[in-house]
Amino acid sequence: MQLSVIILNYNVRYFLEQCVLSVQASLQNIDSEIIVVDNNSSDESCQMMKTRFPNIKLIENKENSGFPKGNNIGVAEAKGEYICILNPDTVVAEDTFTKLLNPQLSTRNPQLGIIGCKLIDGTGKFLPESKRGIPTPWVAFTKIFGLYKIFPRIQLFNRYYVQNLSEHQTGEVDVLVGAFMFLKRELYNQLGGFDENCFMYSDDIDLSYRALQNGKTNYYFSQTTVIHYKGESTVKDGTYMKRFQEAMEYFYSKHFKKSAFFSLFMKSGSYLFAFLKKNKTVVSNRNIDNYILISQNELLKEKLEKLLGKNVNRLFIDFKNELPSLSKGINSNIEIIFDQNELTFSTIISVMELYKNEKVTFKIIPNQSNFMIGSNSSNDRGKVVLIED
Repeated sequence: MQLSVIILNYNVRYFLEQCVLSVQASLQNIDSEIIVVDNNSSDESCQMMKTRFPNIKLIENKENSGFPKGNNIGVAEAKGEYICILNPDTVVAEDTFTKLLNPQLSTRNPQLGIIGCKLIDGTGKFLPESKRGIPTPWVAFTKIFGLYKIFPRIQLFNRYYVQNLSEHQTGEVDVLVGAFMFLKRELYNQLGGFDENCFMYSDDIDLSYRALQNGKTNYYFSQTTVIHYKGESTVKDGTYMKRFQEAMEYFYSKHFKKSAFFSLFMKSGSYLFAFLKKNKTVVSNRNIDNYILISQNELLKEKLEKLLGKNVNRLFIDFKNELPSLSKGINSNIEIIFDQNELTFSTIISVMELYKNEKVTFKIIPNQSNFMIGSNSSNDRGKVVLIED
């Protein structure tokens, strides 16, 4: 078997459904398997999996065992030569795994470690954490105090997000984000998987760093794009702040020589960073002026108009020609709704990247589903709208 995709889920039932649909589409011509590990969700995630995807392996944990242990449980059941650690609040393109399994990629890089790809949020914006440097004390300092924003072109200050490498360039990086990590199962096992002493938040940094310590080279792969809604899996509350601080303190105590000054600096720095993250969390309620549905389904248009209480413009055959004129010189809030019954995920992702704009938001109606889903900000929880039959 070539590939095992491990999806660890916790209370994101609708995002999980869409994620699995996109993974299935991406694995059509690959000898592969999908393993969903559920961390004791209470939102009918498991029932949905059993009903809609009865042939997919589902592991139901009796407790929320955290990100590292949950993924380790999934990988222990995997049979693929390669594995992909994938968040449930992601959408992959139909060609994502075909491109990553291209033999030339590993042939050119015999010491290949972990691969990450280009991640965008639910508004089509690039997520800079797709490629990161090791947060050494100095790199962490430049991040916490925003020096990477002030001096983006100076290497001394720009290593946290590897800003010398553009989002469109494939190249070596130190750290990949845990939402999407692609690597050989043998390497994962050699590294001992994720460190279960860390509940979450520094586990991807730790695994990436240990791959480097084992002589491997980690890569950012820019030639495929994956949506990561990002804000959906974690509520940034007091628990978030506490766990984030603990995670970073654990990482530094594990890998770096500490002093009393350094410990105080990192404790205060991680607290400040977590506090700022917490206060960025918003629920984005936008007043939409114009809805655009990309679909051939006239009945769906009528259902949405009834549900939304507004007119919905419907495009399909010539939508790529008509969208530019509808979005040109945007002065009002537009929401583009994709009917994935008729569109590939690759097409949806490319349109999101092309039309990203502060005035434009996106929702997807997944194939044979009765809801539309999306996120207007990488900091909010996302939105699910049920569509009645």
